[in-house]
Amino acid sequence: MKKTYNNRKYVVITIFLVVGFLFIARLFFLQIFDNSYILSANKNALRFVTNYPARGLIYDRNNKLLVYNEAVYDLMVVPKHVKEFDTAELCNLVGITKEDVIQKLQKAREYSPYAASIFEKQISKTNYGYLQEKLYKYSGFYVQSRTLRKYPLSVAAHTLGYIGEIGTEVTDSYYKSGDYIGMSGLEKYYEPVLRGQKGSKIVMVDAFNREKGSFHNGIYDTVAIAGEPLYSTLDVDIQAYAEQLMKDKVGSIVAIEPATGEILTMVSSPTYDPNLLVGRVRGQNYNKLLVDPTKPLFDRALMAVYPPGSIFKIIQSLVGLEEGVIKESTAFPCDKSLLGCHNHPNATSLKSAIKMSCNPYFYQVFRKEIQHGLASDRFTDSELGLNLWSDKVLSFGLGQRLGVDIPNVKKGRIPDANYYDKIYGHHAWAFSTIYSLSIGQGEMGIIPLQMANIAAIFANRGYYYTPHFVKAIGKNKSINPLYLKKNLTKVSDKYFQVVADAMYEVVNEPGGTASQARIDSIIVCGKTGTAQNPHGEDHSIFIAFAPMHNPKIAVAVYIENAGFGGVWAAPIASLIIEKYLTKKIKRKDLEERMINAKLMSKH
Repeated sequence: MKKTYNNRKYVVITIFLVVGFLFIARLFFLQIFDNSYILSANKNALRFVTNYPARGLIYDRNNKLLVYNEAVYDLMVVPKHVKEFDTAELCNLVGITKEDVIQKLQKAREYSPYAASIFEKQISKTNYGYLQEKLYKYSGFYVQSRTLRKYPLSVAAHTLGYIGEIGTEVTDSYYKSGDYIGMSGLEKYYEPVLRGQKGSKIVMVDAFNREKGSFHNGIYDTVAIAGEPLYSTLDVDIQAYAEQLMKDKVGSIVAIEPATGEILTMVSSPTYDPNLLVGRVRGQNYNKLLVDPTKPLFDRALMAVYPPGSIFKIIQSLVGLEEGVIKESTAFPCDKSLLGCHNHPNATSLKSAIKMSCNPYFYQVFRKEIQHGLASDRFTDSELGLNLWSDKVLSFGLGQRLGVDIPNVKKGRIPDANYYDKIYGHHAWAFSTIYSLSIGQGEMGIIPLQMANIAAIFANRGYYYTPHFVKAIGKNKSINPLYLKKNLTKVSDKYFQVVADAMYEVVNEPGGTASQARIDSIIVCGKTGTAQNPHGEDHSIFIAFAPMHNPKIAVAVYIENAGFGGVWAAPIASLIIEKYLTKKIKRKDLEERMINAKLMSKH
């Protein structure tokens, strides 16, 4: 028995020795090798500060600055360190009420009593100067710098986009509460490029909340890395001019360089000053814009799906030529019993039909495209014909989201047999049901960006580069290889010159529908459209490219409720072309009339 107790004694002694050794080893490790507890123990004397990087700048195609950064300051608070302070003085320094102070402190405590959070954000440089002099009085408070976006030229709001405070739906671990993120436009699409990389630093503070230098000479600090710059495709001079032309009008302008797919300008009207969505007034201004009945926040160039109207006739022509149902010499009478039309002579050829924009002519073209005689009954024949037709039309970048580098782009709609089967049922529709597609009406929908891309396809005689807003990223000037690839249509390039010649006649020959787009020194090729609008006056549309040979610009103008395409959209497009190619405007009377036209009242 005695031997047994002796054995137990040695076991207990061994356990105590082992446990003691583990404690000693752990303490040795913590004191000699691990600094984390030193930092934790010193939290009362240390301040952990995030270094926010400068967001990447944005330039236009000629290296003119479109977006830069301006310093602002966030007042931070650590609730556990807050002591009694002069509430009235703080309210006066920061520009808030006593109720705001109580609410903000309560919110900070709920977030964390020990961690810093934003008490008041985006304090201006002026107010920061006054605040900094008094900050020693406010234990637990300190200032952290960051930058806000500024727009020196106040243009291209929809394209550039804006930044806002992080939302709960973002799960990226890079962000924390109070951070800012791109909310729309290029700011959102290129957020990972523009945001840069955060840094951090640890500073020592005294009992008066004053910084006394870096902790351990900054060995734990990390440097913030600025975001990469974006070199956009926009021409800011043309952008500003296009916005001026669209004042008091509802619609959009999109212009593309055909040889590259670079977007030269994109206007959605009404627009707004992008500086309104910056700083402490952003929320207030956003709410005002949100309830504005003219919908200035709505990007019509990318999100408004319109009937293309008669501009679609040039695609209809190509499909007919490719399928062999018409020739360049094909003639049809202007039979108004089929479709209404304006008064003009009978179209004796395809080019004359395009020039005069004859509706009955393209009714007949579309009928031949749909009723091929591929099946014995008209329903199956129409189904087969429509699918052949839609397959070619889709190759023009329609009915799909173009791979443009900006979010929230609509794809429009090009109906096929399945679409009509869902509406009417299988074998319950035929050409007579869908003939309005012949003139770009009915169930068809296209966004203005796609319209400009159609003009670029004709400028290139059969292909396009994916439209895009950024031509180079960062100091290395890298570019997405997607934008270097040609996209071919499913129509032989030999047919494009026939239609391009007709587009020349639309603008430059007697009887053409776009004589107001003519420029003496530049050969403009275009096509007018007047889209029916059941809710008011028709929409005015025009697409064009110039010069005819070796084109430098393709443009689309869509003005809601403005009437005939040749009256408003065509001259506005020609002014954009003249301004871009010659850097000046000779037709001052036309320019003045377009700028001063107040067409929004028709909306």
